[in-house]
Amino acid sequence: MSRAKPRHEGIPQRPKGHFMFQVLSAVWALLLGIVFIMLGNGMHFTLIGLRGGIEGFSASELAIITSGYFVGFLSGARLSPVLIRRVGHVRVFAALGSLMSAGLISFPLITEPWAWTVLRLLVGFCMSGVYVTAESWLNDAANNETRGKVLSAYMIAQTLGIIGAQGLLTLGDAGTAVLFIGASVLVSLSLTPILLSVTPVPAAEVARPMPLRDLFTGSPLGTVGIFLLGNVYATQSGMGAVFGSQIGLTAAQVALFVAMLFAGALLMQYPIGWLSDRMDRRKLIFGAAALGAASCGAGWITGGGLWPLMASAFFAGGVTTPLYALFLAYTNDALSAEDMPAASGGLVFTFGLGAIAGPLVTGWAMQWLGPFAFWLVLGATFGLIAIYALYRMTQRSMIPVEETESYLGVLPTASTVAVEAATAWAAQQAESDSDTGDDKP
Repeated sequence: MSRAKPRHEGIPQRPKGHFMFQVLSAVWALLLGIVFIMLGNGMHFTLIGLRGGIEGFSASELAIITSGYFVGFLSGARLSPVLIRRVGHVRVFAALGSLMSAGLISFPLITEPWAWTVLRLLVGFCMSGVYVTAESWLNDAANNETRGKVLSAYMIAQTLGIIGAQGLLTLGDAGTAVLFIGASVLVSLSLTPILLSVTPVPAAEVARPMPLRDLFTGSPLGTVGIFLLGNVYATQSGMGAVFGSQIGLTAAQVALFVAMLFAGALLMQYPIGWLSDRMDRRKLIFGAAALGAASCGAGWITGGGLWPLMASAFFAGGVTTPLYALFLAYTNDALSAEDMPAASGGLVFTFGLGAIAGPLVTGWAMQWLGPFAFWLVLGATFGLIAIYALYRMTQRSMIPVEETESYLGVLPTASTVAVEAATAWAAQQAESDSDTGDDKP
């Protein structure tokens, strides 16, 4: 992650610890609520694979159920700002949180693939709206000086919530309703700190997404790469538990496998972000994608050995989130500041399309080739990203490092609000670096 630099020389700087405390004290309720929401949502993602296996759902049925979430998520990203403008942040957040809680508790009541697809679509829609609302609050609570730190804390809170959710899955039996009830309770509890402490802010405003043709013209690698990465992310988060269940892992082992996918992302974000501001991002994209492909190959070759599987999950998941941030940063490098907000919306939409398609392809492959096709599809997709990055290096000259935007680790789950805020922060940091003559390397 790039270093935040003072905008003016000669101004006394407050102690970093005191400054960070002030930043977090302003948004702690939001961050706590997000952790609870991610605990509930993270539990439900893995529970779908575990309970679906118990109910005898096929890989292709579970793939459709998984894609339903991302259909809802993409729809929510478009409609939530409209709802917020009509009735306000507080009402939208409370309504979507309540609907999501009700949806989670309904899964064990109707254990049919069609019903679960509808419920997943509902949960995805609600979750997207929750993100838009919470990120609007966060963005409003931050200023130019604190925005980078606030967004970083928000992304860490999300990831820790997902990882922590996997530990909670060991406290109950996926064959009963207790874990679904627990996920529902966590989402309901998340509303309390947020609604009791956050004041309404102006309605969410997001730029109209850039048309895909214009986006591709501006950054072919960013557009194609982020679509393929949507395939990867949705397959990992949605089909990882299905894979673990089908190869005979215990519920605790499946939870650990999913946790490793996200733990890798938490730890590898920083070194990749540091390199991003100091080298040709296309080379870094190639290297990260190649590492992902190699990790998937190792997962396929090991044939189910527990710890080799965990190591493969750590590195394959570890490069996914940094690649998302890399594609955002690389695309912005080729655009003017005026086009960046629209491009952010276009990239989020393109990622969502890939997220819908990815589980469907993987589910079909697992249905016909066996559960280890999970690794084959992931590895092939990473390989396509790496090959296309190599190709693009031959088509366009490198942008000088000192002219690139700063890197900020944005999660694939972030809505357009957070992506636009991160983009604005990165552009400002790059401009500040240029004004002070402080080159990134």
